[in-house]
Amino acid sequence: MTDEDEELSGLPDDAAAFVQAYIEREHGYLSWLGTRIETLEPGRAVMTIPYDEKLTNTTSPPTVHGGIAATLIDTAGGIAQRTLLGDPIDGGVATVNLNVNYLRRASGDLTATAEVVRSGGTIGVSTVTVVSRSPEDVDDVSSRREGTSSGEAVATGQASYRLFRD
Repeated sequence: MTDEDEELSGLPDDAAAFVQAYIEREHGYLSWLGTRIETLEPGRAVMTIPYDEKLTNTTSPPTVHGGIAATLIDTAGGIAQRTLLGDPIDGGVATVNLNVNYLRRASGDLTATAEVVRSGGTIGVSTVTVVSRSPEDVDDVSSRREGTSSGEAVATGQASYRLFRD
């Protein structure tokens, strides 16, 4: 068992592996963004999208478009909900409402941590915090992109989902 497998424990092995493979390799949009699942456990998901200039606003210095943080909030919150379904693979989750609060500009990799607030019979609610970290490989402080380098929160959100339980 690898370290990555251990982080994805707490769910049936096939469920965690299926969700991770689907997000990272098979889902067109999320795969194109470079989305990765870092942690997946019952009621909690941690996902990342690496910095890429194709995802930035046309500002100087470039900042990550807010829609990327919103995508992470929506997706991580839904994946966290899916972990609490009786059958995480065959059950379903559809976004009903999404609220995003932007706190500051993002200029590096984005990491979203989602936690389930409630997973009811048909409706679930998740809260999510997104942090941004500038790449560690930039030694010259003057060449760092403007924004956060210490992992400060750049967005928070809450989403409601319609749960389809089998």
